[in-house]
Amino acid sequence: MTDSATGVPATDAQRRGSSLPARWKITGWIMLTTLLLLVVVLVTARNLLLRDVDVRANADIEQEADEFRRFAAEGVDPTTTAPFESVERLLEVYLARQSPAAGEVMLGLVADRVVTQPDGIVPESLTRDPEVLPSLRTASDTAGVLDTEAGEVRWGRVTVDNPGGEDGTFLVTVFTRGGQDLVDRTMGTIAAVGGVGLLLTTGVAYLVAGRILAPVRTLRAVAAEIGETDLTARVPVYGRDDIADLAETFNAMLDRLEHAYTTQRQFVDDAGHELRTPITIVRGHLELLPDDPEERRRTLALVDSELDRMGRIVSDLLMLAKAEQPDFVVPKETEVAGLLLDVESKVQTLGDRGWLLMEVAEGTCRLDAQRITQAMVQLASNAVGHTETGSRIRLGSRFVGDGTARVFSVWIADDGPGVSPEDAPRIFERFHRGRPSDQAPATHRSGAGLGLAIVRAIADAHGGSAWVRSAPGQGATFGLDVPAPTTTPTDPPTEEIS
Repeated sequence: MTDSATGVPATDAQRRGSSLPARWKITGWIMLTTLLLLVVVLVTARNLLLRDVDVRANADIEQEADEFRRFAAEGVDPTTTAPFESVERLLEVYLARQSPAAGEVMLGLVADRVVTQPDGIVPESLTRDPEVLPSLRTASDTAGVLDTEAGEVRWGRVTVDNPGGEDGTFLVTVFTRGGQDLVDRTMGTIAAVGGVGLLLTTGVAYLVAGRILAPVRTLRAVAAEIGETDLTARVPVYGRDDIADLAETFNAMLDRLEHAYTTQRQFVDDAGHELRTPITIVRGHLELLPDDPEERRRTLALVDSELDRMGRIVSDLLMLAKAEQPDFVVPKETEVAGLLLDVESKVQTLGDRGWLLMEVAEGTCRLDAQRITQAMVQLASNAVGHTETGSRIRLGSRFVGDGTARVFSVWIADDGPGVSPEDAPRIFERFHRGRPSDQAPATHRSGAGLGLAIVRAIADAHGGSAWVRSAPGQGATFGLDVPAPTTTPTDPPTEEIS
């Protein structure tokens, strides 16, 4: 790992971030999120349950108070079948008929006396604190909440007036500690179950994270296997998710790196192979440079010729290397008729040949006119090199097809010895030279085998193709096809122009 600012390899101390594996990070975050969610659920549920305990206690108190009011208003003494003579008797009869719920206590207060249920026992929860009953007896409110040693108590009371005797009070109290303890036990059970669920979630998260990160580990292993000279390893792609997209992107990057490396290695190999011969020739002749002026002149002329050939080879190789760059061609809308006429005027100077303009397409096409002209001049130069003086060389261009399949085709045909079937498939490869033909003219020149490779590179850069059609002894036709997707109608060929 290198520092992005200095380019110096970064030490472990300079590398930021945690060394914890990504699998444990994912598991930890899932566990933490689940734990927080569990805590929120527990706290919320406990608060709701405790609130429900208080609401039910208030409802029980209100219900008992309403029942006592109805009894006091409508009830009669069961022993006399007449209205109650005293408040104390009213309270005794009513309390005898009640069955308090858990935590619920009902009492009657008449002066300093306490009227209880038939068992006659006042619960310890009310007597443990001697201040509880006096405070409830003298309270001005009809209901409230009181903290005692036995816990929180919610209470309500109903006052009974007796014009002919002592007044009394019906008191209902509900101790909520029992309900709160039940809530706490319930929360404990839920927390225990949630803890087990959290452990299970952690285990599942660990396994799932491992499954998810398995392709990433494979990618890492493939990246570690890639060496400086072997870029053939690829990451297997499974599925159509984001990880699969990452693997495809990584493989595409490796494809580009392998292509760039192969191109660079081929360039170095080709350059070394082609430059070795002229360098050897130059060195040998310079080491044996004679003293005779005439011999020295011929030797220096040969050396100069070899150096020129080396210069052309280097220029062509640099041109092919540049063809790999995205800015090798700069396409723009071009009038193709003017383009072909410009090519025809330039190739006239290449040799004493009968140059014939066979057909001219009219319209526009998006292409790099300079590169197309360069390719056509190269094809014309090859045609001159493989034909005799006075031979005819034909040029032409046309639009083929229509719609999105439409292409602009430009070509050059000669009457030379042609291309053999064995050479045709490889004629556009670098440093490939066709085998000499028995019908080859005396003017045939043996080049470095880079011209047609440059032509193909120009065609490929346009998204098109270079092609050859030939039969031995019947000449050859070389051309380029450039995509020209448009609905412009195809123009008919013109008559032969000499």
